[in-house]
Amino acid sequence: MTRGGRGSLSGGAREPWARHLANMAVTVLLTLLAVSNLIDVYGDLGRWTMTAGAATVIGCLIALSGVYQPLRLWWQLVFLAFAQFVVGPTALLNGTAIAHVVPTPATLSEGWQDTFGAFKYLISIAPPVGTGDGSLMALWTLSLWTAFLTGLFAIGDDGRTATLAALPVIASFAASALLGTSTGWWRPAAGTAAALVLIVWSSSRWSLLELGRWFSALVIVVLAGGLAVGTCLTVPQNRLILRDRYEPPLSPYDYTSPLSGLRAYIKDHKDDTVLTVRNLPEGATVRLAVMDRFDGNVWNLSDSSAVSGSSNYRRVGTTIANDVQGDRFTATFTVGAGLADAWLPLSGAASSVTFDGTGDVTNDGDGRNTFYYNKDTDSAIYPSGTAKGLTYTETGIIPRHPSDKQIDAAKAAQISQPEIIDSPDSAGRLATALAGGEMKGGAAASKLAQELKESGWFSHGLSGDYPSLPGHGNYRIDKLLGGKEMVGDSEQYASAMALMARSLGLPSRVVLGFVPKNKDGAISASRTERRGDQTVTEFTGNDIEAWVEVKLDGYGWVAFYPTPKETKIPDENQNLTPPNPQTLVRQPPVPLQDPLRDEQQARGQSSLAGEDADDAGTNLFWARAGRVARRVAVYGSPLWAALVICGAILLGKSIQLARARRRGTPRVRVAAGWRALTALARQSGIDAHGTRREEGRTIADQLHLDGAEFMAMSRQADYAAFSGQGVSDEQARSYWSSVDGIRAAMLASMPRPRRWRARLSLAGTFTHHMDDGRVHMSTGIVASMRVWFAGRMHGKTSGSEKAGARTEGKRS
Repeated sequence: MTRGGRGSLSGGAREPWARHLANMAVTVLLTLLAVSNLIDVYGDLGRWTMTAGAATVIGCLIALSGVYQPLRLWWQLVFLAFAQFVVGPTALLNGTAIAHVVPTPATLSEGWQDTFGAFKYLISIAPPVGTGDGSLMALWTLSLWTAFLTGLFAIGDDGRTATLAALPVIASFAASALLGTSTGWWRPAAGTAAALVLIVWSSSRWSLLELGRWFSALVIVVLAGGLAVGTCLTVPQNRLILRDRYEPPLSPYDYTSPLSGLRAYIKDHKDDTVLTVRNLPEGATVRLAVMDRFDGNVWNLSDSSAVSGSSNYRRVGTTIANDVQGDRFTATFTVGAGLADAWLPLSGAASSVTFDGTGDVTNDGDGRNTFYYNKDTDSAIYPSGTAKGLTYTETGIIPRHPSDKQIDAAKAAQISQPEIIDSPDSAGRLATALAGGEMKGGAAASKLAQELKESGWFSHGLSGDYPSLPGHGNYRIDKLLGGKEMVGDSEQYASAMALMARSLGLPSRVVLGFVPKNKDGAISASRTERRGDQTVTEFTGNDIEAWVEVKLDGYGWVAFYPTPKETKIPDENQNLTPPNPQTLVRQPPVPLQDPLRDEQQARGQSSLAGEDADDAGTNLFWARAGRVARRVAVYGSPLWAALVICGAILLGKSIQLARARRRGTPRVRVAAGWRALTALARQSGIDAHGTRREEGRTIADQLHLDGAEFMAMSRQADYAAFSGQGVSDEQARSYWSSVDGIRAAMLASMPRPRRWRARLSLAGTFTHHMDDGRVHMSTGIVASMRVWFAGRMHGKTSGSEKAGARTEGKRS
């Protein structure tokens, strides 16, 4: 229908073919938007565009062929089968085709397998999966069938039937979401664009879209969409992704401690070349495994089920997401005799690992190598085990190592790690004596590594060596640090330093790998030889080494080598006793980060903190206000409804801050000032718990602000709450002046969308102040009732008693 003599979009095209082409253009746009969720899954925008674009156009042409009556249905199915099983494999698997154009039986066979196997591949590989191994067949299939089914309904003459074209699009969005990832900026953009296109196109097919009012309708739709998106941003997101549920991450608990096998390499393959690497940067190390969990007996690996800071070993494809800064390289690894383990040697942070098919290379049954990678530790597991002749190429980045001066000035990072179990007391005592007074984590770690290297002696404990017990458990480390002889190899020294670092609060882990050693056991670039246009580094069994990594702010995991020189061999005439902590100049311990105080007070269970009451009655008012606001939002214009709601939130929060600034005693106002900071942090999405200092440290770290200001504010709040000393009005006003400055700095540090989300969020806005009010009111009522009962007992309440009641109520 039309109004005002203006025609609709659906009636403007007199030629049916023009209408069909317009419908096909809409189909192409909707299909590409639906499968856009797979862009970051493949990690290659160019290949995604060519594959999705070609499949979508072919699907639309097959649907459009139904306009010609003899080609309907059966011929369309034939065209679909040809496009799916012939055209797609020839285009995407053209390495098996003759001249990359004519399909062969191998092309058709692999195309048939990958039509179904590619979906399994997508959900079993950590993205980006790359575009090899036939993985693009999943995108081809999804695009082809979505475009065909959508176009089939779109070209219908009945506008009501044409709206069914939305169903394949919605199904494709759902399938792409299940196969995709939970990140990416195009999610809301693609969904909003598809919704707008569907609304406008469906209105046109139903003859309801009027040209005279298109602008106002578009403005209303955009504002409504913006309001909906903004509301959704305040709700916690929980997205279902098949990749997270299809195949559980590989558990490193299933593998024995790699560090326990260090001496076996040296004993059995000391002079054998176990690994050859071509084009590896000079002096670069190769890691096998990284261990951060100590159970009293061995160092082993952990995953995210035990600690959130460690990522899982996940199966990866030819491409690995990597944002490490450093020197890029491409090196080829060849495994020699003696290196038969599940740990795949790699260097630096890998961004791509490809196998060349030689040697004993196994796969998962569909022609693809099974390979697991841990992006947090930059280590890999090859479950079928490495074997002689296995060759693969790694493209990666070697992080730049900070200088000694930078390390000494760096602070230790704050991360979560597995708890150390049964660490020997000698490790903690010696660590405190050597480096307990160092204020910087980097300086403390350097001190530990230096002292162990200078005070210790080296021996593998093998035949002909000075006696040295194997192992690295608590008994062996106690013998090393607290016994009569400080003798061992990198297995013991790395374990000892990691335990000593943990006792000082430094995040540490043990790394096992290959080091290009010189005769002293130090890293040497001379081990790298030039052969023609390539550099070659040959690692022997004697090059196996364990070292320690400590995480420092600004530099990530930094390597430390605490093992003494391999030429520092003991004999009977030398003093092999380790340093005695009691005879050393004992370093003062680092000051405590949190004051010692009563546990009940630390939990805030006092009337001063205002968190021991729950006023359920006041929720009725907000419930009624919520119903009114919902009616306004539903029946009113989205524009002024959104403005009214936002204005009311901003006004309410301003009034609440003003009341908190002026209401109550100075002690209460100081406590309210700290709650104003933590409330803003919660409203911006920061999850801060614990003591005030822990909250301040978390807020400063996540917003990249100066932590000293937060520490000072938390100390003032703790003093007001727990010292028992009086707080003046001037101190309260000065505290609130600092609160205003810090709140402004917190908002300025946020991106604009997050800043407005924090300003409009109601998380933790009213709870504390309502509790404070209830506490004051209830205390005053109790005081008044006590005086009233006293007056009833004496028959009369004196003027002084009434004044006392009023005074006591005001004071409460």
